[in-house]
Amino acid sequence: MTEQTRSTDRTRLVVIGAGPGGYAAAFLAADMGMDVAVVDPAPNPGGVCLYRGCIPSKALLHVARVIDESRRAADWGVKFAEPAIDLDRMRAWKDDVVEKLTGGLGQLTRRRKIRYIRGRAAFAGATSLEIETEDGKRHGLEFEHAILATGSRPVALSGFPENSDRLLDSTSALDLQDVPRRLLVVGGGYIGLELGSVYAALGSKVTVVEMMPSLLPGVDKDLVRPLAKKLQRELDEILLETRVAEVKEQKNGLKVRLDGKEVDKPERLFDKVLVSVGRRPNSENLGLEKTRIRIDEAGFVRVDERLRTAEPTIYAIGDLVGQPMLAHKASHEGRTAVEAIAGHKVAFEPAAIPAVVFTDPEVAWCGSTEDEAKAQGRKVAVARFPWAASGRAMTLGRDDGLTKLVIDPDTERILGVGIVGPGAGELIAEGVLAVEMAALAGDLRLSIHPHPTLSETMMEAAEVFFGQSTHVYRPKRR
Repeated sequence: MTEQTRSTDRTRLVVIGAGPGGYAAAFLAADMGMDVAVVDPAPNPGGVCLYRGCIPSKALLHVARVIDESRRAADWGVKFAEPAIDLDRMRAWKDDVVEKLTGGLGQLTRRRKIRYIRGRAAFAGATSLEIETEDGKRHGLEFEHAILATGSRPVALSGFPENSDRLLDSTSALDLQDVPRRLLVVGGGYIGLELGSVYAALGSKVTVVEMMPSLLPGVDKDLVRPLAKKLQRELDEILLETRVAEVKEQKNGLKVRLDGKEVDKPERLFDKVLVSVGRRPNSENLGLEKTRIRIDEAGFVRVDERLRTAEPTIYAIGDLVGQPMLAHKASHEGRTAVEAIAGHKVAFEPAAIPAVVFTDPEVAWCGSTEDEAKAQGRKVAVARFPWAASGRAMTLGRDDGLTKLVIDPDTERILGVGIVGPGAGELIAEGVLAVEMAALAGDLRLSIHPHPTLSETMMEAAEVFFGQSTHVYRPKRR
């Protein structure tokens, strides 16, 4: 047993899981003067997001966007040769990005004097853990408080071949072992569309099947429409209201039978199949039965507004406690839990949690969506500014975007924001601030935005609400 392991017999706070929620919690607790230990199997903090999710996927999406722009440049009078794909070098670059970021987090952990234990933990009681370290040894750790941040994993579908290297999930797809000639993506949510876009840019013929009537279920259709239109050109096929009825492995690929009203040829042969139909919480094998912690029927840990479980000494955050399963939501929950442990009067009650789909174009939204407002029977006004009227969008050759505001027509308060277009993920932050600060449409209209930028579409969308947009003629309805 190492000196580091022996020194963790007792701690004020232990964080189980070192993803974006876990390490954010641990870092804040250490900054506040707490004695902190972190338990995670990985060599450095980062979690799924950094090792097998957000960061590697965005690195590959950047490559895909560069390839797409090199091909589109001919429209602007610049011609490039067809890109040559060096898969080994691309994979090495992606891995290098991950290594630099996780290595940096490791340094920050050591500088804060946080005890980092590589291993897996399970509760032995309300104030104790049993930890199995990477070398197979076991030891106990007593704590005053614990934060569970064990994240989630991809959902596996029943009836699919087991242990087949032709079957991918969001983790194995990022390994980029090869570029399959024919790829089936099961699920038209953000993970499926992001990874499908990457493989399509690299040369795969990609078919996407989605059980719902539209891509990105739950997102306002006017935001999805520009993305769907572009994907129709880039992907081999998009089949909505379609499900996979059967998958059989053959020597030459996976034989798939599809069932849907748009399917003219039910049986197809694919080199690989990517399953991206959601994620489930990692709430098993944690010794929860030795505590008063409760989980719901979907496996999520139940917590209150302070992120505390039914066991007063234990808190839970991130994917483990429910939707939305987003890294930035987990980070803020982690900080809230630490402040609650420190005795501060806090609650996790955000008015807007931004969501971003990092396809091209990007889709981003926060606060109340138009569809949600309608479903709740709420009276709202919607102001849209088309990017075809944006000078900056035109200079980028990307006039297919849209910025929309969901507004309370009586108070003029901004309830939600939606954006589709390149850079939407960066632009949505202003929308988050507007919703959180209860800003009015007039506040956005009177805030001077730089010209020519995509950010000024926020201001102009607010002007549309008042029927006074400089670049769009839409008189306000009386």
